[in-house]
Amino acid sequence: MDQTHPDLDAYFDRIGYRGPREASLPVLKDLHALHPGAIAFENLDSFLARPVRLDLPALEEKLVRTRRGGYCFEQNTLFWKVLTALGFEVSGLAARVLWNQPEDAINPRSHMLLRVELDGATWLADVGFGGVTQTAPLLLSPGTVQQTPHEPYRLLETGDHHRLQVEIGGEWRTVFRFDMTQHFDVDYVVSSHFVSTWPASAFVTTIMAARALPDRRLALRNDRMTVHETGGPSRQTRFTAAAALRATLAVEFGIDVPEPDRFDARFDALGFGAD
Repeated sequence: MDQTHPDLDAYFDRIGYRGPREASLPVLKDLHALHPGAIAFENLDSFLARPVRLDLPALEEKLVRTRRGGYCFEQNTLFWKVLTALGFEVSGLAARVLWNQPEDAINPRSHMLLRVELDGATWLADVGFGGVTQTAPLLLSPGTVQQTPHEPYRLLETGDHHRLQVEIGGEWRTVFRFDMTQHFDVDYVVSSHFVSTWPASAFVTTIMAARALPDRRLALRNDRMTVHETGGPSRQTRFTAAAALRATLAVEFGIDVPEPDRFDARFDALGFGAD
């Protein structure tokens, strides 16, 4: 097997893509819409103290060939390799997450996103931000409201950085802030190791999963799953048993939980599902 180039046949089969293989905007939009629906966001390896690897063979084995997903560094690294193999000009960026944080918070650059140069324009691709993962690439055009298959997004330019915002329930909420400093594979290896092993990291202490289906978003945090209907109401389910949660991860998110006995034990030890 070629260890440096992605298996495009396997990847396209995984996300259900049957279109042309070329570096064009329609292809970028199609792949960006399909990927978050097929390959769920999840952090089960870091939650179970399992290593998170970012080399291409490991990513393909986990995200493409088995019923697993991953978090931003895994998702966007794989997406980067696929886009590059198709001829896109791609480089890496990093962001400070501000979701549910004060606007002036100074957080580490713990999120990975991609810059795509295409036909003289700059696009931002990101298939790995959990519950509000983009389902379309966004044109780097500050102040322009951009529709996606799910929510509207916009970019605001503030001094030396940009802020990504998403409109939810009529309110614009900031997702993260970033600048155009190029980042490389080694930068993401360091950041990924930190967020997946630091004892206080949410990726270590919390169960997270998300999936963007055509008509709804699914978001899981610990023992609670929220279903957000596109343009409609939301509903929430609470799990009192780890086995029921594992079954939902398998059916609704397409995730086979690794080491189920350890998962169940940790779920119980942390008090998830308890009254």
